Amino acid sequence: MKDLRLYDPFDKMQFSDGHCFLCGTTITSGQRTPVFASWLQQQYGLQDKELLLLDKSVTTFGNLTIPCCDSCQVNHIIPLEQEVEAAAQQGLAGLQALDEQKLFQWIGKMYYGTLVTELIKEADPLIRPEYAVSENPKMLGKFRSFYQVLQSLRVPMVFSGFIPCSLFLVEVNPAEDELPFEYQDELTTMAFSIKLGSVAIVCSLLDNGIIRKALGRFYKLTQGQQLHPVQLAEFKARVFYAAYIFNVVPEYFERPVKPGDEQLVLDTLIDDVTNEVFNPWEMQSYAHMLEEMLKPWSIRKEHLLPAPNQVLSFIANESGQFKPMEHFHKEAVLGKA
Repeated sequence: MKDLRLYDPFDKMQFSDGHCFLCGTTITSGQRTPVFASWLQQQYGLQDKELLLLDKSVTTFGNLTIPCCDSCQVNHIIPLEQEVEAAAQQGLAGLQALDEQKLFQWIGKMYYGTLVTELIKEADPLIRPEYAVSENPKMLGKFRSFYQVLQSLRVPMVFSGFIPCSLFLVEVNPAEDELPFEYQDELTTMAFSIKLGSVAIVCSLLDNGIIRKALGRFYKLTQGQQLHPVQLAEFKARVFYAAYIFNVVPEYFERPVKPGDEQLVLDTLIDDVTNEVFNPWEMQSYAHMLEEMLKPWSIRKEHLLPAPNQVLSFIANESGQFKPMEHFHKEAVLGKA
């Protein structure tokens, strides 16, 4: 019979370099796995590229590793990375064909890897961050729920009628794009994006697919299109802002395990009675998020608001149809866009 018990490091705040991040086994200091897989680092030359951590300290992609036992490394991490690498080599079609649960696990490992690094550093009394994650009960509860479903990477698990995240895959026009790799995440909202060549994966990690439904019509506009990087920035802004105003935390419940069970089944519940699922979408706040995403093009918030309650879109025209953009001229945004 398979061991279907889940590990909960949040119970005793067991975050240290001496425990495997995935199963909790006691390990040596040399047993570690890269947060960003070796194949990613090699393919995109990331080893020495600087990476800003959640506590605003700087490391490199190559130096960012987390404690991991040999068993989890061999049986779970390496097979997942090999599967995603093979899919990524096939471009958009390969990643679209990959099981969404696998993509969730892959993204989740990178997100959680940076989070674990933060929690381990906070355990060091010499380091006193201004806003300690470990001292925020609401955030810890959210991370705990996320880790429960991330355990599907180690424990055979079925999500009954849901997927824990909202996944979006879009293609970027390679003729207009100069960056082969991009990565961005947001700790508190669990929004995440990564670009591999011409494919961008944008994800809200703990919303049970609600944001994907909410942005479904807009997402449909991008399908079959090659986006300009400015359009990708807008798409990310919409997903990240939706994650920002998402106002509930899903709860997950294990079904009792019966003799002979080979998988753990999880059900979910979202309290949409005492809480609104989304806070109001405020155009001024969204415009600020969009401005942040458009920093490489020096587009300011005032350029994005032709009217107080209206924000420019580079993806949809006034009729709600896709707006092709082969070249970008800032002057068009300032004047005619």
